[in-house]
Formats: sequence, C-alpha cells, structure tokens
Amino acid sequence: MGMTAVEKALARASGAQQVQPWDVVYPEPALVFVHDGHVEGARRELDALGIDCITRPERVVFATDHEVVYLSPRAAARGSAIRRTARDWNVGHFYDAGRGGHGHLFPMEAGLVTPGMFVFASDMHCSNFGAIGAVPVRAGPEVVSVLAMGTLWTTVPPSVKVVLSGRLQPGVSCRDVGFRMTQALLQSAPTIDIDYRYLELAGDALDALDLHERIALCNTPTEAGVAGVFVPPSARVLDWCRQRARQPFEPVSSDPDATYEATFTFDLSGLGPQVALPGSPANAADLAQVAGTPVQHAYLGSCGSGMYEDFAIAARLLRGRRIAAGTRLFVVPGTVECAQRMAEAGLTEVFMDAGAVVLPAGCGPCAGGNMGLMDSGEASISTAATNHAGRMGPKDSKCYLGSPATVAASAIAGRITDPREFLEAIR
Repeated sequence: MGMTAVEKALARASGAQQVQPWDVVYPEPALVFVHDGHVEGARRELDALGIDCITRPERVVFATDHEVVYLSPRAAARGSAIRRTARDWNVGHFYDAGRGGHGHLFPMEAGLVTPGMFVFASDMHCSNFGAIGAVPVRAGPEVVSVLAMGTLWTTVPPSVKVVLSGRLQPGVSCRDVGFRMTQALLQSAPTIDIDYRYLELAGDALDALDLHERIALCNTPTEAGVAGVFVPPSARVLDWCRQRARQPFEPVSSDPDATYEATFTFDLSGLGPQVALPGSPANAADLAQVAGTPVQHAYLGSCGSGMYEDFAIAARLLRGRRIAAGTRLFVVPGTVECAQRMAEAGLTEVFMDAGAVVLPAGCGPCAGGNMGLMDSGEASISTAATNHAGRMGPKDSKCYLGSPATVAASAIAGRITDPREFLEAIR
C-alpha cells in the first residue's frame, strides 16, 4: 500500500516500514526547535523533575526571535536565563538575538532544515518548513518531553490533497491565496475536515511558485488547526536547498497509490486581492469590501511574509513615495541574511526614505505586541501571521491582514488600498 510523503517521513523517523493515519508512533526528530518564549518553562519543568541534561543536545535549536530587543527588566532577565540554559544543556544550535532571525525562516536559509527532514517544534508556525518539503510537527508545551526523552508519541495525521489550478493575476499574491484557500477549506466542512490533517499541495500551478510564495501558502492554514502543510519541492527549490544544506538529504514524495482522506481543488486564476478581517487569518474578504478603511498602523514581516522577495515587492511600491501622515509603518526582516540583502540592495534605504521604522530581524509586532504596538481604537494592515483581538495592542484595536503589496499600498494611502492601483510598480 502506498504512503503519502508525510507518512513516509514519519515512518522513516520512527524506524517503521509502513504507517497509516491515526497510528501512534514515536519518531526521532532530526532537529528540535524551542523558541525563546518556551525555554524558561521547559527549564523549570525539567529542573523540578531533577533532570539536568537533555537527550541529543546536538539536535536542539534555540531561536531568539520573539524578544530580540529587551523592552523591560523582565525581558532582559529572560534573555540571560535562555543563555544560561543553552550553556548548561550544551544546546547544539543557539541563535541568540542578532544571530539568525525568525525561527520559522532562517533554519531553511541556514541549511539546518532540509527536504524530507522530520522535526519537532514548540511553535505551530514551524509549518513553514513544509515549503521546502520538510515535515514538521508542533509539540507545543510537550516539547519538554522531547527534550527529556528524545521523542514524543505522535498520531500520524491523515493527508488532504489540495490541487492548485490556474495562474495568479497581476497584483495578487500567495498571501491572498492563503487567506481565501483556508477559508474555503473551513467552509467545506463536514465534507472535508482539516483539523489535525496534513495538507499536501499539488497541481501544475506549483512549479511556478518561488520559495517565498510556498512559505505564504504554508503559513495561514496553520491558524485553522491543520497539522501542517507539505509542498513537494520543485527542482529549483531542491537546488536552492542543496546549495545551503549542511549535510546530504533525502526528499520524500507521495506514492502514486497513496491514500488521501479528501481532495480539494482551488482555482488561482479568478482570485483578486484579499484582506483577512480582524479575528482570524481565515476571515478572508475581497479587498474591495474594506477599501478605504483608515489605518494608523502597518507592518511588513512575520513568518508568513518575511523573506527578501516579500520586501522587494513592497519596496517597489514605496520607492520615491512617502507613508501617509498619521500612519506608521514597521518593517521587520525575517532573517539576518534577509536584512543584509535588503541593505546591500538599497531596500532598507527605500523604506527609511519613505518614513518607515526598520526593526531587527525576528517576529516584530506579531510577537504578541512586544514592540510596535497599536493604541486603543486604531486599525492596522499587516502581513502578520495572525490577527486575533489584542495581538498587537488593546483588544479594541483592529488587525487586518494583507499581502506585502497591499500593506505597502495602504501605508502610502493611509487607508486600505488595492495594490493594483500601483500595478506598474509591482509587475
């Protein structure tokens, strides 16, 4: 019986010849990711159990990305505690502030995560790694068990095939696709259930998509409860990974006779720019429904739109223009490498000339409002990963999500604006 790519990765990590949906397995991850907000709690739990060392510390990655700038004495103390823990546990890969950037992005650039690799992570947006054909699973608080034991019982998720057809129109991006596709999948219930399912993307449209577009497609469905998103890597993506990989890798692909719980087809060709309305990234709406809504806050970055290409798109709109009076724009490179490329290519200068605030690589305002907050009653348009109430400020502030082009266009106008008004700049 054939297996899906996700089943193959879990079987390989578990030392099994065959697995099927809902099997319980104990996979050994190639890497274990722990983000800065989870380190202190993990240390307390293991200390309380008398455990002073972790299993396979050479496979553990600490990523400081939520609090890269300490804005309180408590944050500074937390940073010191993370550094002590990394030293005491002999963590193999410690990326402190300024060393890597966003933990859902830089591991791919750095060649740490590679196609076919199975990983555990503390944070749900590890789903990004599926963009290169890796298979991540969120462990959440139970990442403590992975640190202590080297594995965690895991249920093999069923796979749902999502077939992408058609081609995107000018001015429309994969962030727009992510919002609308996620909404459509949720609305397909009960025929299709995506809760703890792995979405496997397919279709002729995939070959034309670059890595930053694949990341955008992996990011949004996470908020709807999927176990992950797997994107079969193209020859171009595999070549990109080989140039960066620290060791040889073996991609996984689904067998022709693999069994999927359901199949869903999504047409890209008829889609226009979208906005995710406040409350959830799945609250997709045609941008025209909210065009003209004043925004006082805008933000470019996050794990959904934090690659160099995302900023290049926005910079094309902002070049030679100014951000509207009364609107502030925060620009947060996803990775240190991305920040360096932006500076070398002159993008950082474009953003600063436009009046934007450029922040260090990491999560930025999307990290639960650690920086770049909104005030009560303000509205924001951003490329953040999520937009539930209170995410970037008081609960009565409103967070709209859009593509990098939509955010740039809206920051220029001071109101939510269709990026196709600047079509010549974004072609």
